[in-house]
Amino acid sequence: MSKQLKADIFLLFITIIWGVSFVLIKDIIEEIPSFAYLTIRFALAFLILSVVYRKHFRKMSRKTIGRGFIIALMLFLGMSFQITGLKYTTASNSALITGFNVILVPVISGLFLKKKPEISSIAGVLMAGCGIFILSGGINLKFNIGDVLTLICAVGFAMQIIFVDMFANEENAIGLGVLQIGFTALLSAGMWLKEGIEPFAISRELVITLVITSILGTALAYVGQVIVQRFTSPTHTALIFTAEPVFGLIAALFIPDSNGVTETLTMRTVFGCILVLLGMLASEFDIKIKNMFYKIKKIILYARREYLQD
Repeated sequence: MSKQLKADIFLLFITIIWGVSFVLIKDIIEEIPSFAYLTIRFALAFLILSVVYRKHFRKMSRKTIGRGFIIALMLFLGMSFQITGLKYTTASNSALITGFNVILVPVISGLFLKKKPEISSIAGVLMAGCGIFILSGGINLKFNIGDVLTLICAVGFAMQIIFVDMFANEENAIGLGVLQIGFTALLSAGMWLKEGIEPFAISRELVITLVITSILGTALAYVGQVIVQRFTSPTHTALIFTAEPVFGLIAALFIPDSNGVTETLTMRTVFGCILVLLGMLASEFDIKIKNMFYKIKKIILYARREYLQD
């Protein structure tokens, strides 16, 4: 497999983790304030990574720290505006507008980074966008402040992907990923303090969810993203991340909520999921075509060399 394909497979793996985690988070978010959850989740991940990768802190320059903060700020904007927007808009509008980042990434990359997306990626973006629209049940055309806040969230997530693409090749990728998590924890803690710290009960479900989302959904996911995104494009990354609601839906079919109820499939959700997955496959099709032509070229050159020697 090419490095790009391996990178995309890893990004798909962490997308599956995020999709499953979404179901777990949904069950415990009423037990703990949103910013308290984000603070503990990212702080725990940062502590684990600080121990595992402590040697990388010696190699960090002021430039690396600054870039880590920029990436963290975009990630925090995405998460915080999504949480705040949900208070004023519907879940379907939130899902659709958040998924809009799959369209923003290739547009912003093309304008500012001069990265022209492949035809297959454009086709994948269109299919995935339609899939998200169907999964969310369509958008209510009566826009409100929640929709505007969620649109800012989509811009934040898109810029996080783009800044990772800009900085990862020039910096210590592991250090950059660890800094991103640490700064996100600090920003979340600031918002938690601003809202007022209130006591909350610590349940077994809360502890399990925090451990899973901190280790797999944060420490592994965000450091891994910075490392592997050097070998793939920001458009491919955004496309793969659109599958998060698909895997969340699949997980919800088997994992009951706090009331013991599981999700049920409908033709709309099945069709939406198929379009999102086809969009991802379309982005990978270009990789396979390039590899095929590269191998054919090698065979032709080898045959020509053997013929000239004879």
